[in-house]
Amino acid sequence: MDRRDFNVMLAGMGLTMGHGRIRKASASTARVEAFTLHSNDWVPNNPRLPVIVYRNALEAGAGRESVYEDLFNQNGWPSRWRNGVYAFHHYHSRGHEVLGFSNGSARLMLGGPSGRTVDVRGGDIALLPAGTGHCNLGSDADFTVIGAYPPEQDFDILRAAPTPEQLARIQSLPFPMTDPVQGKDGALSREWHPS
Repeated sequence: MDRRDFNVMLAGMGLTMGHGRIRKASASTARVEAFTLHSNDWVPNNPRLPVIVYRNALEAGAGRESVYEDLFNQNGWPSRWRNGVYAFHHYHSRGHEVLGFSNGSARLMLGGPSGRTVDVRGGDIALLPAGTGHCNLGSDADFTVIGAYPPEQDFDILRAAPTPEQLARIQSLPFPMTDPVQGKDGALSREWHPS
């Protein structure tokens, strides 16, 4: 069995490989913030599902990206990429998005131009419902982000008002089965309510 298959098997059992030892991949007791963003100029946001920010959810630092990926994967949100947050306002219509900030810090604008400024640092995680505008206003050189989406959801990069088709897609996306950070009974089950 190769290393990747072994790590996938561990993640499926809720475990991760760290410092040469197998251990449980889980979020520490995180302070949870939730707030709703309403339509703002050309950015639709998602007035029925709030943004959820998990503060100090995981240990931060260079080389910790796989811990975030393992946590998202074990909670049914396949990790898709490692990068940063674009320095222009945009949103997604094809999926809800979780952003794990494994290292560094940044000041983000959520909700579109003149939206809400949120400072994030390594260890924080943000759950953005589809339609939520986001933009990097400035970050340090170490800023590292891991992105994940619910199964069969993906991202597109939209920088203009949504078409009727895109708006309908945002409003009809399947509801996630689990919280990407805290699992079945996490903050998502308390804060997001399917209509």
